[in-house]
Amino acid sequence: MMNRNINLNRNQAIDDCTFLVGLVTRSIMTGERVDVLRLGYRLGRDPRITTHLALVGRALGADRFLLAGDEDPKMFENLESVASRFGGGMDCQHVKGPMGWLRRFVEEDAGDGKPGVAIHLTMYGEPFREAIPRIRRDRPIVLVVGGAKVPGDVYKHCQYNVAVGNQPHSEVAALALFLDAWYGEAGSNRTFDDARLIIQPSAKGKRVRDLDREEEE
Repeated sequence: MMNRNINLNRNQAIDDCTFLVGLVTRSIMTGERVDVLRLGYRLGRDPRITTHLALVGRALGADRFLLAGDEDPKMFENLESVASRFGGGMDCQHVKGPMGWLRRFVEEDAGDGKPGVAIHLTMYGEPFREAIPRIRRDRPIVLVVGGAKVPGDVYKHCQYNVAVGNQPHSEVAALALFLDAWYGEAGSNRTFDDARLIIQPSAKGKRVRDLDREEEE
């Protein structure tokens, strides 16, 4: 009985800390919408890395994931499955004609009838930490992640072409580092109120709360 009370108190303390972190995180992360646009998706060749792009976006602060190229309903189903267990659903859409969409976003309508800000993640751009302080935060932004071949119009339409290092590496790493710099610690400390599986940080082993199982007990 005593061990059960200790466990209950520990869980309550963790819940209280999680709640406080969530409040601080939400206060920092409130602002305009952040989209991720993945260009040139190839069904059968790019699903793993593109899924990781979406998961990084969801975990670190993006609100919407836009897929250009081949359609892949199965990928969207997998992303919805993750959100149903770990919380934090992210809107996923397929975009036809991405260059036209991007041009409209930056010149005409970012979703509210006014232009938005497009940021292209490329190793040929300016250092991202130097660019971020100049990027306005009062308008929706879209982070453009290229595919096997990036159309030249991307460089023309985007107001910012930024590099997370000027060496070849993973677009997943570039997105993660940019979002971390954009949000600061609020991104990596993000929590979701509707999570059913809650990972409890531990120096050793795995500790996961399964709320569905706890409710059954």
